Amino acid sequence: MDFEQQHQLWMEHHLNVRSGERKGRLMRGHQHAENLLLKNVWWPLFGNLEHLHPEYEVYDWNRKSQFLDFAFITPYGRFGLECDGFQSHIKDMDRERFSYSLNRDTFLTGMGWKIIHFSFDDVQKRPEICRMLLQMVIGPSHLRNISADPVSPLEKEVIRLAWNLGKPIRTKDIVNHYEVNFRTARKWLQGLVHKGMLQPIIKNKYTCYYEPVEGLSERLF
Repeated sequence: MDFEQQHQLWMEHHLNVRSGERKGRLMRGHQHAENLLLKNVWWPLFGNLEHLHPEYEVYDWNRKSQFLDFAFITPYGRFGLECDGFQSHIKDMDRERFSYSLNRDTFLTGMGWKIIHFSFDDVQKRPEICRMLLQMVIGPSHLRNISADPVSPLEKEVIRLAWNLGKPIRTKDIVNHYEVNFRTARKWLQGLVHKGMLQPIIKNKYTCYYEPVEGLSERLF
């Protein structure tokens, strides 16, 4: 099922289970920018929309209702995703609203949320930056909570390093980070390729880099 089909079913589900202002907010709030964030940033990394809630209602310290563009809620953490347009964000912002916005994010952080902001310009024109940052924030949280899988603690550390680099990992990166020889570093990376966690990037018939496979985050839940 491609993105458009999955997105339509996902929206129908959330509209069907909501009523009142929550449903109205979803109908008004989930527009082009939010759809583009899913299509350009989220979908290429995860390949699904599971555990993701659009226009998710949260409350501030005064029990005032607010809505996050998206909430990603799993047993491993709660993440809020926001797509901010420059013109609309600045136009609607004064000193009081600016202070409230900062305080709201700090309050939600204290309540266990991780809030991730993307600009609409980056989502539209530079989505690879957004994907890299999203991967860096969410990926390690999943890896820390894997309890039973065929990946050893050492291999988890290598995957975490690959996430945090934000770019394809080289054998040299393993050598420098863990102070092991080239043969050992290559063995670790090839072992993760064999387990389907990394995929090699081949240039001129030689493997030069490795990167996490598409949908790795989904498999690590």
